[in-house]
Formats: sequence, C-alpha cells, structure tokens
Amino acid sequence: MADRMKVIVAYDGSESADAAIDDLRSAGLPGGAWIKVLSVIESWLPPASGLEIAEHVDHDDEYTALAMRAVTRLRSMNPEWEVDVELSAGSPATAIIEQADEWKPDLIVVGSHGRSAAGRFFFGSVSQKVLHEAHCSVRVSRGRVEEPDTPVRLLVAVDGSKGSEAAVRSVAARDWPRGSEARVVNAAWIAPSSAFSSASGQFINWFIAENARIKVAVDAAVARLDAAGLKSEAVVKEGSPKEVLIGEAESWGADCIFLGARGMGRIERFLIGSVSSAVAARAHCSVEVAREQKQAA
Repeated sequence: MADRMKVIVAYDGSESADAAIDDLRSAGLPGGAWIKVLSVIESWLPPASGLEIAEHVDHDDEYTALAMRAVTRLRSMNPEWEVDVELSAGSPATAIIEQADEWKPDLIVVGSHGRSAAGRFFFGSVSQKVLHEAHCSVRVSRGRVEEPDTPVRLLVAVDGSKGSEAAVRSVAARDWPRGSEARVVNAAWIAPSSAFSSASGQFINWFIAENARIKVAVDAAVARLDAAGLKSEAVVKEGSPKEVLIGEAESWGADCIFLGARGMGRIERFLIGSVSSAVAARAHCSVEVAREQKQAA
C-alpha cells in the first residue's frame, strides 16, 4: 500500500451512501488519508438540446451541494483527512471505475444500494459491477453509527491464496482503535466419505498437504494481525466458504469481513469472484474485497 492511502467514496445522498460515510469511522483509515468524494450525475445519453444542457448545469449544482455535504461530514470525522470533491456524469458504476483507473486509489467505498429508481430495481447492481471490475480494493459498506475509537471486530477470510494474503496485509496496515479484534476464518474443504474409500493414495496425500499448507497460512495471518495490535484468533469450520463467512460474521457481530477477490479452489477460479460477490451481497455487515492494484488494461 502507498505511504499515503487514497480512497474514493462514491456518494449519491442515499441512506446507503450516508451509512458508508458513517462506516468509515470503523474502517481503520490512517490520519493522512486522501479521500475523494465522487458524485455521479446519472446520464445514459449525451444532451441533445440547449434545454437539456441547462438541466445538466442545474444537476451540477445539485450534485456539488450533495457531495459537499459528505465532505463536511468526513472532515468533521477526522480533520487529518484531506477531502476533495469530484463530479462525473454517466452510468454510476462505469464512472466510478473510470475515475479509479485514472486516479488509482487504494480503495473504493460504495454503499450497498443507490437512491435512483434504476438502482433500487437492479438490486446492488452498482456495487456488484464496481466489485467485479475495479482494479483496486472495494468496500461495500453497511455502516452503523459507533462512537469514535470504539473497538471493532474484523473477520478475515484466509485460504492460502494471494488474494487472502492481500486481505491480511490490508487489515494489518490500517489504524485500528485499541482493543479491536480480528478473527481469521477458514472454511475447510469437505471431501465426501465415499471419495476416500475409492481415492488413490495420491489424492489423499494431496488433501493432507493442502490442509497443512492452509494451517500455515492461517497461523501466519494470526501472527501478523497480532503484531499489528489486533487481538486475533483462528476459526476453522467445515462448509461452503460463503456460508461459513456470512454465518460466522453474523454470530460474532463482525463490523466488516475482509477477503480476497479470488480464492484458491479450481471451482472458484472458474466461477470468478463467486465467493466475494455472494458475501458482499448477503452479509449483514460491511465487506471489503482486497485486491492488489493493477494497471487498467
């Protein structure tokens, strides 16, 4: 992560966007973070007349005022953050991704729902598109108001992949309130009992080696998060990764789930992003999908 963390906060004035602002209190952003509030004027076709151009200008004023409301709140939350405003026009998800490709932030923050009729109809479409197509980490926020410096609970999914390593690094690099906790969770792969009765020795050896490799990754994650000042523990449960992560986060009362954009399993590599997408859509808390920043194609 860069010395100075750069964050885009997509803001449309909706309750979800306001919740995303509140959620930044428990996101561990460092004091020197540079935050750009992005307000997108929804426009699917270019203006075709003078009247539409005038209406577009009126929208500029409306969305500037809207974005400045978010800026004021962010500056009051942490005066050390540098907060700017950016206006764009077009499809919200596309505009967010294009702005991120240009500015190259470390993180994009989006609410789980938008305020527009289209956004309400296409449930979570903006957040899901940004989650899939952005070249940096994405936080889908479902914030809840907490007092400043309140300890937070972070669930970190670890499966030994480079994606989960990025999630651990992201958590370890943040500034968390004293007393915050991290729970490193691994959803153990389940092999049907019938598979073992007919499996070759090669398969059984692979299965044992894979479990050992993942245990090393889980232990290393706990050690790294402990070193970062978080009270950390490991939880390994059998089951589908998405079900284990969502269930554990809800029962533990996690504030955020951190996971990689890609998992280790062959099935997950085929169903690109299926775990991260499902968790982001269904979790009751915020979800941050960690991704090493890449240059846009």
